[in-house]
Amino acid sequence: MGRPAPDVQWRTDHRPVRARRHRSGTSAGPGAVGRRNDPTALRGSTEPYATYVHDLRPHAGAQLLAAWMRELLAAADWDSPLVQDPFGLRCLPQVHGAALDAWSALDQVLSVEINAAVENPLLNADAEGYHHHGGFHLARLGLALDQFRLGLLGTAELSTTRLGILLEPTFTGLPPFLAEGEDGSSALMITEYAAQSALAELRGAAQPVALGHAVISRGVEEHASFASTGARRLLESVEHSGLVLACELVAAVRALRMRGLVPAGDGELRSFYEGAAERLNSSVADRNLTTDIHEAAALLAAS
Repeated sequence: MGRPAPDVQWRTDHRPVRARRHRSGTSAGPGAVGRRNDPTALRGSTEPYATYVHDLRPHAGAQLLAAWMRELLAAADWDSPLVQDPFGLRCLPQVHGAALDAWSALDQVLSVEINAAVENPLLNADAEGYHHHGGFHLARLGLALDQFRLGLLGTAELSTTRLGILLEPTFTGLPPFLAEGEDGSSALMITEYAAQSALAELRGAAQPVALGHAVISRGVEEHASFASTGARRLLESVEHSGLVLACELVAAVRALRMRGLVPAGDGELRSFYEGAAERLNSSVADRNLTTDIHEAAALLAAS
């Protein structure tokens, strides 16, 4: 995945504007539709997304994601074989919903910052005066960026658990690593290495910049937000998160193919699957998977 450019509108006429949605902050985060193929491949339960569940613990992000899951899986025509699914499926609204809440908080902060007057001193032409102040300090933005990077880390951690589930015969009834059945075939095993490597990078980028501290200018400027560092680390996090989700998507599409399944109905999930199946190599032979991962990452970036 290429590194995204910041997606922000600037206006000079002092009319309020809103921060435009970055691809990491869409209604369900990066690779939103792509990761929804897993419940179909694994015959996961739809109970975790029930309205009743989320009405009793009404966090906005979890409610939003659960509602979308209900919409995507409305045509589900299976009964889950397990009493309770692994956390990668069962706790998806809670973990991914927390990232959505973090994005919403960051969006609100950005919308204020884009329209803020932060010059120091701040001139008041009407009163013919000025104010020395600290309104330029980006403590709130730094904290919001920290929170969102941590939220992305959580979504990626859950993605790697779903990847592991997809490669495990206990859950799929398919050969280990989604191989073609030959003894010693590694198939998609390497995708776990790639995903865990990207996850390690995410974990490093998620370290809160608010932990930083600096005292300069002979002691009178004795605090720093490090928000610019947090923003750069967010760009890195989006890239690494996309790689994790691409590995999951490759495994989900292969599992569906091997089970002879397609998402039920003719909605968004079915459409996404068909597009992914058309672009991703259908061979299950051991081979270099770099092209597959890049194709999956491009699909997710465009979704």
